[in-house]
Amino acid sequence: MRTSLVSADLAESFRERGFVVVPDLLTPSELDRFGAAVTRAVMERKQPDRRRLAEKSRYEQSFIQCQNLWEDYPEVRPLDFHARVAGAAAELLGVERIRLWHDQALYKEPGGRETDAHQDHPYWPIEEPLTITAWIPFEGSTLESGAMGYVPGSHRSGLREFVNIFWGEPDDLLARPELAGSEPAFVEVPAGSIAYHHGLTAHLARPNRSAHARAVHTVIYFADGCHRRNGTQAHPSVDRAGIPPGGVIQSPVTPIAWPRPHGDLPAPPTEPWPGADQMPPGLFPRSR
Repeated sequence: MRTSLVSADLAESFRERGFVVVPDLLTPSELDRFGAAVTRAVMERKQPDRRRLAEKSRYEQSFIQCQNLWEDYPEVRPLDFHARVAGAAAELLGVERIRLWHDQALYKEPGGRETDAHQDHPYWPIEEPLTITAWIPFEGSTLESGAMGYVPGSHRSGLREFVNIFWGEPDDLLARPELAGSEPAFVEVPAGSIAYHHGLTAHLARPNRSAHARAVHTVIYFADGCHRRNGTQAHPSVDRAGIPPGGVIQSPVTPIAWPRPHGDLPAPPTEPWPGADQMPPGLFPRSR
């Protein structure tokens, strides 16, 4: 019989509020090991980028972003497919099997600006709203260092809004009628705990007023059996494997994350990254 990783109270809170902090999922030694691995990966990926914070775009001033580190950094791979990290995500979604959508390091530099309010799911061409993000701060997060804020219950509001936080100044998601009267709950996360939020939960983050980078790795999971949404929305997680609109999303690009046999890690996919050469330096893995 499998031991639950999430208490009944936390599971109910996630269903009602759309976010939760699950305590003590990673040990101090794991935090040290994975934190060092992700930090090395970010430094190597971003080494060609010599710009100062003030020279970056509004979006890039919110965080340093590196996606799919699991593909070219074997030391990071066990974190994405960690049985406790992925198993808790599956329990919170209430599904038997989950797949990896992608991972991404989000390192908010000292002086980094706030992260604008948005929902994640509209950025992904996944039909079913069965998506969840594991937000892993290796040294914990505080209000000063850039804590996340979540709008309680926003995943049940019916709102599914694509907010363009990438270029220019985005629309204010919190001003939408569906969120009227709602205030974000800013949450400090102790080291070793993991914050999870639903793909439709409206969220944002405070600026980093501390003297150190807010070192965070995120892993996005989705329920096995989800379909690619109809339409023309592009995304490497489906385009690389040629998943057509309406097709089931399953390929080596999005492998099963849980359950997996102990010690079994998927091989990185060989499919190329379309358009990676036109993206900011270090965002995607090296060409294979």
